[in-house]
Amino acid sequence: MKQPLTAGTLFEHHKDKLLLDWLAGRNGKERLITKVDKHQQRVSLIGHLNAIHPNQIQILGPWELEYLNQLGKNTHHDVIAQLFSNHPTAIIVTDGLLPDQTLINQANDSDTPLLTSSVNSQKLINVLQHFLENTLAEIVVLHGVFMEVYSTGVLLRGESGIGKSELALELINRGHRLIADDAPEFSRVAPDAVRGCCPPALQNFLEVRGLGILNIRDMFGDSAIKPAKNLQLIVSLYFMHDPANQPLDRLHGSKQNCGVLDVEIPEVRLPVAPGRNLAVLVEAATRQHIQSLSGYNAAEDFTQKQQRLIQNNQS
Repeated sequence: MKQPLTAGTLFEHHKDKLLLDWLAGRNGKERLITKVDKHQQRVSLIGHLNAIHPNQIQILGPWELEYLNQLGKNTHHDVIAQLFSNHPTAIIVTDGLLPDQTLINQANDSDTPLLTSSVNSQKLINVLQHFLENTLAEIVVLHGVFMEVYSTGVLLRGESGIGKSELALELINRGHRLIADDAPEFSRVAPDAVRGCCPPALQNFLEVRGLGILNIRDMFGDSAIKPAKNLQLIVSLYFMHDPANQPLDRLHGSKQNCGVLDVEIPEVRLPVAPGRNLAVLVEAATRQHIQSLSGYNAAEDFTQKQQRLIQNNQS
C-alpha cells in the first residue's frame, strides 16, 4: 500500500534537486497531497497562483509576486486571505525571490507550508507535476507475467497452471526480459499510457512449477531484467479444448481490446495445446502488433490479394 504523500515528504524528496528551503508554516508538514479525480474539476495538483480554481500547491513566481505587490492594501489583504482560505497543501515562491512579511505571517498562523526555491517557476512546476502524477497514480495489480518482448510491454495472462511461467522462462532464454512475475503493478501515467512495474518483494524472481523460485538476474544477468515498461499488448492463454471458448477466426485470429485503468490495450488470445511452441507464437503476436502500429494488417493484405486474383481470373 502506498504511503500518504505530504508536504513534508515532498520537501524531503526534492529539497536538493529543486533547492527548496522551508520558510514558514513548518507545523503543516503533514498536510496531504491527494489525487485529483473527475469530481474535483476546479482543483489541480500544482500551478501558478490561482485563487478561483485553486491548486493544491500554489506557485508564486516573479509575475505573481509583482501582481500582489501592485495591489492596493485592502485588495492585497483580500487576495492573500482568499489564497489561504482555500487551504493549499503548500505555497512555493520561486526564482530566488522572497515573499513579503504578510505572506510569511499568514503561513505561520495557518500552519501552511511556505517554501522558497531558486529554481525557475516553470521548471519547478514541470518537475513536480511529473512526480505528483506518477506518485499519486492509481495502481491495479493484474495476475500474470509481465515481459518486455521486442521492446514491447507484453502481459502474459491465463488461469493457474496453464504455463505462463514456463513460457516466460523460454522467452527470457531467447533474449527477452522479465519485468514482474505473478503480481505486476500497473498505473496510468498518461491519458493513453499504462505503465507496469514489479513490487519490490518480487523483483528479479520467477516461480516455475517443479523448479521453485528462480533468481532471473543471477541466472541470466542484468540484461534479463527490465524495471518498468508501458503495457502495450496482452496475450491471454487458454486451453484449446475448453468448450467455453468460441471457435477460432482462422483469418483474423482472436483479437480484442481489454480495458486497463480506462485505457484500451490490444489483447490476443492464444490456445494452448500439446506441440504448440508458445514462445514463438508470443514473439509472432508481438511482431504482428508492431506491424499493426505502422498500419499494416496481414489479413487485409491477404484478402485484397485474393480478390485481385479472382478479378484477374474472371477478366
